[in-house]
Amino acid sequence: MLYILAAILMFGILIALHEFGHFAAAKLCGVKVNEFAIGMGPLLLHRQGGETEYSLRALPIGGFCAMEGEEEGISDDPRAFPNRPWYQRLIILLAGVFMNFLTGFFIILCFFLPQERFSIPVVAEVSSPAAQELLLPGDRILTVDGHAIHLTADISLFIARGGDDLVDLEIRRDGERLALKNYRLVRSGNELLLGVRVNTEANSPLVLLKNTWYQAVDYVRMVWMSLGDLVTGSVGFRDMSGVVGIVDMVGDIGEKGAQDAQEDGRSAFLGAMTEILWFVAFISINLSVMNLLPIPALDGGQVLFMAVNGLLLALRGRKLEPKYQGWVSAAGFACLMALMLAVTISDILKQFGM
Repeated sequence: MLYILAAILMFGILIALHEFGHFAAAKLCGVKVNEFAIGMGPLLLHRQGGETEYSLRALPIGGFCAMEGEEEGISDDPRAFPNRPWYQRLIILLAGVFMNFLTGFFIILCFFLPQERFSIPVVAEVSSPAAQELLLPGDRILTVDGHAIHLTADISLFIARGGDDLVDLEIRRDGERLALKNYRLVRSGNELLLGVRVNTEANSPLVLLKNTWYQAVDYVRMVWMSLGDLVTGSVGFRDMSGVVGIVDMVGDIGEKGAQDAQEDGRSAFLGAMTEILWFVAFISINLSVMNLLPIPALDGGQVLFMAVNGLLLALRGRKLEPKYQGWVSAAGFACLMALMLAVTISDILKQFGM
């Protein structure tokens, strides 16, 4: 029950921050906001604050910032969303995505702050005899199978995705980039390794920000790789998870964190919360990426409509009819809701081993 409540709280906070991003940007740009809501469905609580109604709704699966003229696509009010300059509308649309990314970035920063040293993908010692013929201390690992290596953890990530004993490396040695084709990995149990020990660097404000940024970028890459795997068929529909599946993941992550903490003599509660917050950081950045997809019901879809309207205005002297944009948005929203329902049903069936 504790982990279920933690998951619900997680979703509520991330949604609130996303919508607050839209809300704050709209207010700063002088756009009239009719309602700022957390949750969807039936109204639970509401309060009028000036021109804006602030509300809490029953279902913790969404939220919205209802701006004047946004749904209709047209309004006589000069403060309506469609009547603001294009750059202001773009800022407002991207503000929610920015807030989710910033939330994930801040959580990572807080976890990295007390670290004394960070591992870096620079060879300190070559432990494998085979590797000694190719790698030298001081070599910086730049890519593995064409994927950029920012953090040491990236090496094992892309080695695992390759699934082969051979990888292509690119390194920097004495300022020169060198390509190492078909580098043979070292097997340790079920794990494939480069066969080297890497260097570390002391924490400092610049190193802290650099590592936080790279970790956040890695989370973005992981989301894009997952989407790519879905498109190529490497993973299927059954591998997708919705709200129910994520709640289940939160429970598993919390239990593992508590168990690991107890084994190390630490607080089980703090261990569970630490692991859950790492997951929150990933989910928050995941949401920022997913909302950029060019789907009509999402922020990325609205940005796409802006681009299409800008192109039509330049070529034909007029924008897309608001009613057509409304139809496409409604259809996109219906498809998104249908997908969410299907994934939720799949999550529930998986709970019963079906």
